[in-house]
Parts: sequence; structure tokens; C-alpha cells
Amino acid sequence: MSTPDAAPAPTNPEVAAPAVPAVAPADVEPENVEQALAIVIKKSIEVNGLIRGISQVARALDSRTAHLCILAEDCEETQYQKLIQALCAQNNIDLVKVPERAKLAEWAGLVTRDRTGAVKKSLKCSCVAIRNFGETTRALDMLLEQIK
Repeated sequence: MSTPDAAPAPTNPEVAAPAVPAVAPADVEPENVEQALAIVIKKSIEVNGLIRGISQVARALDSRTAHLCILAEDCEETQYQKLIQALCAQNNIDLVKVPERAKLAEWAGLVTRDRTGAVKKSLKCSCVAIRNFGETTRALDMLLEQIK
């Protein structure tokens, strides 16, 4: 017979221990602005803060809900580039240009990868906007410093 004051039976400590969250990689110092931009975009995707597509980006820029806009320089439509640049200028939203649409698409998660991690299918993305940066990182600090 056990008494109410008796200590509970010992359990396996591995099973009883609370689950420890996976250790996030340390906040690394990006080597260049492109690497910082890739990290910032990844963090904004994690918190559902990245806007993709011309109509959604234009709507976010026009309503001033975006904090940062990223535009690919190799965009084939000059009217597209003029529209995004004008909306950013009109609403005082920072604009960053990247050289390649394919690279922007990869950062924005618009690629499918096979089991080995190689890119299987890639789309092209001319513009994205960030409405929520997620957590503050060294990459974000570096990017905002470069914009000023």
C-alpha cells in the first residue's frame, strides 16, 4: 500500500525530461549585403511577413504596410520596375535592388528541391516586400545600416 505522502516512483529521466527545443544556429555575422538579405528574407518567411507577386507587393507598398521592398535588376518589364520604384519613392519605403530574379526567387522560397537538396524546379521572382522582419538579427542590422 502506498501512502499519499510517498514520493512518486522514479521514472526514466529521458522520458520525463521536458522536450528541449532544437538549438537555433547562432546569430552569424553575414559577410556581405546579399547574404544579409537572404537571412532577412528567410526570417520574414518564418513569421509570414514576406509578400510575393506584383499585385500584392503593389498593394502593400501603396497602403504603406511594407517596410522594405526588394527588386530584381534583370526584370524584363521596365514598366514593372518603374511602378515599384515610384510606389517606394512616393510612400518612403526603402528599396533594395538585387542582380538576379532567380536568386531572389530562391531566397523567397519559390524553388522546389529534390532529396539531395539540389534545385529541381525554379521560378523567377522580380519583386518581394517585407511587412514583418521577424526577429532582430545581425543580418537585419547590417542591412538597415546599408540602406541608410
